[in-house]
Amino acid sequence: MHVGELFFIAVGLSMDAFAVSVCKGLSVRKLRPRHLLLAGLYFGGFQALMPVIGWLLGSRFETLIVSVDHWVAFGLLSLIGGNMIKESFSPEEEMNDDFGVKTMLLLAVATSIDALAVGITFAFLSVRILPAAGLIGVTTFLLSMAGVWIGQVFGARFKAGAERLGGVILILIGVKILLEHLGILG
Repeated sequence: MHVGELFFIAVGLSMDAFAVSVCKGLSVRKLRPRHLLLAGLYFGGFQALMPVIGWLLGSRFETLIVSVDHWVAFGLLSLIGGNMIKESFSPEEEMNDDFGVKTMLLLAVATSIDALAVGITFAFLSVRILPAAGLIGVTTFLLSMAGVWIGQVFGARFKAGAERLGGVILILIGVKILLEHLGILG
């Protein structure tokens, strides 16, 4: 997998965290640097950790499903992307200005479950997990910080679009992986 593809996956995976960060930015009365840093650290940290856990799980069971790995990658990425698109049309969640450990931990886990599934896919594609996870973590860190700021300054108009874009990116990458393994793309 090329660096460009990994970057697009990182951006796609970051969109849930970005959308939640926009909401966090909307919810705070006075934005402080600590809000930006907390969002970046929680979301970026979990987005980096979850693919590693998924990769470890996928590596362990790779021999069992190596003949269908491209279908698994396509299915997982399409499912995650489709769910992100579906969620972008859902009613807005209640605003919560809490940046405490419990709230941020729950949000970070919830927004990084898709990264766990992508990590499983990375095991089947023989992706070097540490650089990939690092790229995903840094990308999410930066986009989460930007999301809090954008939420504070511009409001919620970018949230749904960000989730849709992330979903489309993940689906397209899944289709590309499937077409490459089927020999349709070179």
